[in-house]
Amino acid sequence: MRSERIRHIAALGSSYAAGPGIEPIADRRAHRSSRNYPHLLAERLDAALTDLTISGSTTETITSTPQRFLFRTFAPQLDGLPADADLVTITVGGNDLHYISSMVRLGLAGRFSSRPLTRPLGAVVKRRGVPRPSKDDIDRTAAGLAQVVKEVRGRAKGARVLLVDYLTVVGPDTGYGRATPFDAATLADFRRLGGHVADVFTRAATRTGAELVGMGELSRDHALGSPQPWVTGLPERLSGSSLRGAFHPNSAGMQAVADAIADHL
Repeated sequence: MRSERIRHIAALGSSYAAGPGIEPIADRRAHRSSRNYPHLLAERLDAALTDLTISGSTTETITSTPQRFLFRTFAPQLDGLPADADLVTITVGGNDLHYISSMVRLGLAGRFSSRPLTRPLGAVVKRRGVPRPSKDDIDRTAAGLAQVVKEVRGRAKGARVLLVDYLTVVGPDTGYGRATPFDAATLADFRRLGGHVADVFTRAATRTGAELVGMGELSRDHALGSPQPWVTGLPERLSGSSLRGAFHPNSAGMQAVADAIADHL
């Protein structure tokens, strides 16, 4: 790998890059932390940072479609990409396949189902189950991620482009618990969906020649239920603010991603 000095990092992506729920928050309307992996990496490399990450982003809201989030509309992230960036990190695609949002929804359903008073509500919320994306859905997401890479190269012509995939949430040893109120079948479905997300990154990297930092594989031993998880589960106290970070990287996870990227470089 090349080892030239990195002077300016640009970060594109969704909540797995933005870091909702990790204090301090740099932009509350984007749910973007100042201790997410782009910030930690920039500190480690002593580089400038343009952090364009926004929770809830999809491949389309990075390339072409304005993103409406709460009471704010964000321009496509590529509109803010600096031409002089020499490293661009990309973490997006999970929302295209409804990955983490379905985990939050079914986590709430599981919690509601554990209490007699809210059990009927849990049954209603659970009806939709874990998404089962079609081959076309997966192909479309991989193509969307490849398009992000292509457009980054057109705008920041000298940049190294790194695809940074999602940390593993449900690992081989993740079981039922307060933070993971899923039965065995649901856990298996989430493992499968996580595999589809990882496959999207692999296919986009193969198609474009972009470098891939495979955090899914690197974090398999740090999934929920492990001694040192790099992601959070469903919080004990449920609120709008606490749910923002549910099933997302925690501080240790963000540090692990930053370290893995630095090692890759």
